[in-house]
Amino acid sequence: MIEKLGHNGEMDSVQYLLQQMKLEGVNCSEDLFISIIKSYSQCGTSEQALKTFYRIREFGCVPTVKMYNHLLDALLSENRFSMINPIYGNMKKDGLEPNVYTYNILLKALCKNNSLSGARKLLEEMSNKGCEPDSVSCTTIVSFLCKYGEVEEARDLMSKFAPSVPVYNALINGYCRGGKIKKAFDLMDEMNQRRIAPNVITYTTILNFLSGSGNIELSLAILAKMFVRGCNPNTHTFTSLIKGLSLKGRLIEAHDVFVQMSKDGIFPNEITYNTLIHGLCLAGNMNGALSVLDKMEANRCNPNITTYSTLIDGFAKSRDLVGASEIWNKMVSFNCRPNVVAYTCMIDALCGNSLFEEAYNLIETMVSEKCPPNTVTFNVFIKGLCLKGRVEWAVELFDEMEKHGCGPDVTTYNELLDGLYKSKNNRLAFELVCEMEKRGVKFNLVTYNTIIHGLCSCGELNEANKLVGRMIIKGIKIDAFTLNTLIHAYCKYGKIECATRLLESMREKRLCPDIVAYTSLICGISEQIDLEAANFYLERMISDGILPNISLWNFLVRNFVSKIGIFGAVDRMNESARM
Repeated sequence: MIEKLGHNGEMDSVQYLLQQMKLEGVNCSEDLFISIIKSYSQCGTSEQALKTFYRIREFGCVPTVKMYNHLLDALLSENRFSMINPIYGNMKKDGLEPNVYTYNILLKALCKNNSLSGARKLLEEMSNKGCEPDSVSCTTIVSFLCKYGEVEEARDLMSKFAPSVPVYNALINGYCRGGKIKKAFDLMDEMNQRRIAPNVITYTTILNFLSGSGNIELSLAILAKMFVRGCNPNTHTFTSLIKGLSLKGRLIEAHDVFVQMSKDGIFPNEITYNTLIHGLCLAGNMNGALSVLDKMEANRCNPNITTYSTLIDGFAKSRDLVGASEIWNKMVSFNCRPNVVAYTCMIDALCGNSLFEEAYNLIETMVSEKCPPNTVTFNVFIKGLCLKGRVEWAVELFDEMEKHGCGPDVTTYNELLDGLYKSKNNRLAFELVCEMEKRGVKFNLVTYNTIIHGLCSCGELNEANKLVGRMIIKGIKIDAFTLNTLIHAYCKYGKIECATRLLESMREKRLCPDIVAYTSLICGISEQIDLEAANFYLERMISDGILPNISLWNFLVRNFVSKIGIFGAVDRMNESARM
């Protein structure tokens, strides 16, 4: 009766019957007390289990190792780390010796509480007490070491125990997380040599890493190997493959995998559906994403907050406010409470359609609904304002961030700097750069490029060059945008020689100039009536495999006609076309 009531969560009735047993002098067995502890654990009230445990002798029962193990496990399930060590101490005071199950619970507690040194000491204690760690002990500590990047130490530790599939899986996962896929494959080969068959978790771990890193062909080869070895893929396996295909834009194949898994009797879960929806949204295929949502609902797989947030974000990126609003209303009507991600995506949709008042009202709603905006929320809003030239409001919003308990990050500064430079507010931009340095905000490539572009736009080429020098000293790799900005600025201000030197230095460093660099240089040279040099770089551009676009041809024709007449221009164009 007590077990049945406990299973149904009727713990008040359990306590009443216990009291009746006590009054009638009926002793409580070990198994019954363990059942009560488990029932409290299932109800999420391990503290009540502890209080009942302290009264155990009232019911004619003495504590046992098995009881302590269940109590410790109940406390661990609720992350009551501060209670676990005292209970373990009481166990010792009761003259009870911990067994391997006790140690495994303690190891899990130390690992969950991020105590690597404690876990090592406990392993030592096990050895000193003559308690041999088992597969669970080894898997627990190996997984924990791998989580913190100590994969080689984990492998050394593994050599001291009997090898098992879970331990190998933990190590393979560690190597994959560290990007060492070759070592992961080596471990799988070692498993086969030892006649330890890799299971679906082994293959899925490797396939998930390969798919995430864009190596789809090898992922498909792993899937084929699974079938050959008689290891059936599961939902996680197919979801990993769908994710990889979606990220590479191979959405038809992703959908084919999605269809095939259903045919094979492997049912997609929320993560599978969300992964495919995310891929379709990234590709801008919102109709396809809505179609998958319909299938999800038809198959009685309830959309969650991630589903709705992904769709709202997809519509926001497509600047489709109607679509975003419909999904938002659907989410609310199904009592799915929006989180900070969903609110941020909706704010992005509103900003993309210049509905800034509505976006600000939504931030106020977030505060009143106890879902405070975060830095990303403000970044999205500030970017939207700057794109539409509402920089003053963006500055006000930037100042308001602290009030909401979230400080700006490098992206916040980048967005605001870009807006300030584009609105020609160089003084405030300079002050913002100084503030970044004062606060110790580390500049990234986007920061440098934004400032360089701003300096070049107002003719501060010397300052821009100094900043490029600073980038080089700090080891920040200059990209095509940096160089294109400088070449364009040199040409704009008539410093053609500097522009050509920079382009030549790009080639020497095997940084192939792109169409933007060549177009800026050729147009700049043409403006200076140096048609031979313009023709030289036009030929160089074509020989580099970069074809001039229609805008460049039109510019050159106009310039050549004005300088050397229509027939000369036609001859030059024909010569270039024959290259």
